[in-house]
Amino acid sequence: MGAKDSTSQVRRVGLASLMGTTIEYYDFFVYGTAAALVFGQVFFPDSDPLTGALLSFATFGVAFVARPLGGVLFGHFGDRVGRKAALVTTLLMMGVATVAIGFIPSYAAIGVAAPLLLVALRFVQGVALGGEYGGAVLMTVEHSPPDRRGFYSSWVQTGAQFGLIIANVVYLVIGSVTSDAQFLSWGWRVPFWLSALLVILGLIIRLRLEESPEFKALKESKEIVPAPVVVVLRNHIREVLLIAGAAVGNSVTFYAATVFGLSYGSTHGFTRNQMLTVIIIAAVFVIVGSILMGALSDRFGRKRIFVIGNLAIAVTVFPWMLSFGTENLAVVIAAYLVMLVGYSMTWGTIGVFFSEVFDGAVRYTGLSIGFTIGVIVGGAATPLVLTKLVDQFSSAVPVMLWVTGAAVLRALRDPDAAGGSGPRPLGARLSVPGVTGLDHESEHHLETSKGSNHPCCRSCS
Repeated sequence: MGAKDSTSQVRRVGLASLMGTTIEYYDFFVYGTAAALVFGQVFFPDSDPLTGALLSFATFGVAFVARPLGGVLFGHFGDRVGRKAALVTTLLMMGVATVAIGFIPSYAAIGVAAPLLLVALRFVQGVALGGEYGGAVLMTVEHSPPDRRGFYSSWVQTGAQFGLIIANVVYLVIGSVTSDAQFLSWGWRVPFWLSALLVILGLIIRLRLEESPEFKALKESKEIVPAPVVVVLRNHIREVLLIAGAAVGNSVTFYAATVFGLSYGSTHGFTRNQMLTVIIIAAVFVIVGSILMGALSDRFGRKRIFVIGNLAIAVTVFPWMLSFGTENLAVVIAAYLVMLVGYSMTWGTIGVFFSEVFDGAVRYTGLSIGFTIGVIVGGAATPLVLTKLVDQFSSAVPVMLWVTGAAVLRALRDPDAAGGSGPRPLGARLSVPGVTGLDHESEHHLETSKGSNHPCCRSCS
């Protein structure tokens, strides 16, 4: 295959992974938007507004509890059967659960069964998304040339923002053409029903994808690991914890800016549609910024951009939170964009950073477990905790300290310890039976004969 054909192939895979991830995140975020705007009234009508909001965010957090299960389940599936099969399954699961949420009767109609059904389907969404991220990133990274992995993997990263934009645009349109009573009755359900069309499109795209070349090579050389999760927990626990730590701070920033910011702004001087518009503008900014930073990481290294981004978040969260007190929409938008410069620096590089940690035989499992642990710690609690802090202290200061603390802790972790300094061989740290404690190059030179079954020979040759 020529260089031009190879580039076209990588772009096709990158775009396909982006589209599939966008659809899954759309499904995930329509729930978050509904939780912030209407679930308290629809499923917890007997509660006061604060309690209703807290209960809604609690159901939002259920998916994060489920995500590590999805990471283990689909990580095993993806490392044993293939990346493509896992991604098709996660998309189908997410779509079915999302459409079903749109048909749940209200608490007034079926009582306590309504929130119970909501929680159950949200759990399914969490399992699906827990397996989605790792597979989508790997499909792109494992097709990409080493000096362009940061750039192409950043495409997949932006699927979260594209999904958020589409979800908020749909809610913005529905909110504009319905009254408050209509929106509360049936309008909020429409975005969930639309998922059926998006999932059909996503399945068509994913079924046409070719399997990852690295996974094909693993199968041909019979290097598939029988129990990937066991290998990861036994030999790569340090890398898993480093990835989890990086994901914690990233999730705190993201869910503070989106889910909490939407709810907080809607009750502090701005309308629902104004805050939806702010989130959409912010997401567009992150898409551009993440792709730029992913490309820069191929040239300057992951660590430098990642650390600077975290420190920038720690500083700019203060004007972001204080901007709500101005009740000036332009000021709020500007404060969002300033803070999200730092976020783009971390989000645009974090996917390739995670992927360069593990050997291909356990990469899906290791990446998924580390990322989902970090997300559950940083994402599940953030909207709930920040809402409670604001109510408890009647001040925005605790919110600033929460986000700043997460960003600083993330910056203090050493990305180099988990492969984050810049373009490097995939699986640069391998665990070869009987040979431990060697770096990638040393292990390779133990078996230099032609036809060696050493796991790295595919990428070294």
